[in-house]
Amino acid sequence: MAVHILHHGWCFDGAASAALFAAFDRQRHGPRPCRLIPKDHRPGDPYDPEDFEADDVASVDFRYSQDPRLAWYFDHHASAFQLPGDREHFLADTSGQKFHDPTASSCAGYLARVVRERFACDLSAHAELIRWAEIIDSAAFPDPRMPVELTEPALLLMTFVENNHDRELGERFIHDLLVCSLAGLAAADYVQALLRPRLEQNRHDIRLIGETAVVEGDVLHYSLIDQPVRAYNKFIPYYHHPRIRYVVALTRGPDRRIKLTAGYNPWLPRDAREHSMAALLEPHGGGGHPYVAGCTFAADDEDRAVAVQRAITATLRSSRPAAPLTAARAHSGA
Repeated sequence: MAVHILHHGWCFDGAASAALFAAFDRQRHGPRPCRLIPKDHRPGDPYDPEDFEADDVASVDFRYSQDPRLAWYFDHHASAFQLPGDREHFLADTSGQKFHDPTASSCAGYLARVVRERFACDLSAHAELIRWAEIIDSAAFPDPRMPVELTEPALLLMTFVENNHDRELGERFIHDLLVCSLAGLAAADYVQALLRPRLEQNRHDIRLIGETAVVEGDVLHYSLIDQPVRAYNKFIPYYHHPRIRYVVALTRGPDRRIKLTAGYNPWLPRDAREHSMAALLEPHGGGGHPYVAGCTFAADDEDRAVAVQRAITATLRSSRPAAPLTAARAHSGA
């Protein structure tokens, strides 16, 4: 028997959730062929027919599917149910194997808690991975310096996940999350080979975003669609402008598709946020959380991407002035 684990791609929580489901699956069934398939948000149905061609199929940290071959589901995104009938199909499920909690800090932590409580599966051997998935996906950093300067092993691994587009290497990495310490994996040759140039690029990006960012009121926006394809550290704008309330960014991702990301400053109080980022981007095929969300456009659909960025920026600018910056922990992340 083979299992497909569909997971939010290019995301540390997605990788951690896939690893933890693989550990859960192994406890239940023993070793069996396992294919790890990264998924990304796109308009319409983001799944492909071949995703479900396995004896068992699980989806973690990603949008819901009504496909009858989906056996397991774990997610915490507010935007999980986007297509007509998704939510009703989920609520009508009687398998006892599909779970959703939009209040959970991370899918990895939620999955570990559910399988412990419902299936007596102990994943405490992976406590370090779970703890950092919670920190990273809820942006629970003490200040913007930590996620921008990238000195913690877990943050180096986050950077690897966000920048690696070699699918075989991605599968190896997810399996290694279960057998290596985070520090040990961050020091692995194949991880370091990608990280060394990327960390140098991060230093360049800190300068680039600082020079490119436009601040209008308490909304910051920038576009890097004329730059080479790569993942940009989403916390850099707050590193330069720690009191800004919202950030709306355009970058290029896999296949040169244009990615729009909208986020709320995780170092501001929750009650200073007037809009759900997920709700703003869902009409454009996007998804995420109330505090940060993303959507993608075709590589040549620049005019539409720019128009959507302008519209969302205008909506956010119309909000009331930001509340004072606090030293409170961050509340949500990608």
